[in-house]
Amino acid sequence: MSDILSDAALDQLFREARSYSSFLDKEVSDEQIEAIWELLKMGPTSANQLPARLIWCKSAEAKERLATHAAEGNKDKVRNAPVCVIVGMDIDFHEHLPQLFPHTDAKSWFEGNEEGRKVSAMRNSSLQGAYLILAARALGLDCGPMSGFDNAAVDADFFADEPKWRSNFICSVGYGDGSKLFPRSPRPGFALFNRLI
Repeated sequence: MSDILSDAALDQLFREARSYSSFLDKEVSDEQIEAIWELLKMGPTSANQLPARLIWCKSAEAKERLATHAAEGNKDKVRNAPVCVIVGMDIDFHEHLPQLFPHTDAKSWFEGNEEGRKVSAMRNSSLQGAYLILAARALGLDCGPMSGFDNAAVDADFFADEPKWRSNFICSVGYGDGSKLFPRSPRPGFALFNRLI
């Protein structure tokens, strides 16, 4: 049995963590980006599918390209973040299963069923996107996840050479500017959205 994390760690990951729209002018290094990957890849996915495909837009040019596909209210959130990552998914993730899940022929479970793969890729890349947020927070960074963008345009621009990759959501990463946060939105108690049976 693992030890319970400290209150300080739980605050950093959940209770005091926030979604940021504005970031300080402070660089996120390539080493920090790789460290996020080294943590998030350890999170569980079905049959170790690891379908997420990540494009880290760090240069001003890359962020501007991405911002052109964002909803009006999200354009500056993309431009002004140190990094904005496209959390995508590979519909043909099953091609990697012989290496990622070698104890059985998991690839055969998904062959000939692209619709089923789409469902599984969306579910598991969403999990990986959540792990990305937790990994970034664990490493002292803040995140601003967004879904307000033109998925088809992002796919055409950033995934043109990988026709089976699709965007899921985008997420800014950096050091959040707490002075521009709104008050935290309500989080209900257990009874409202949970049932013990």
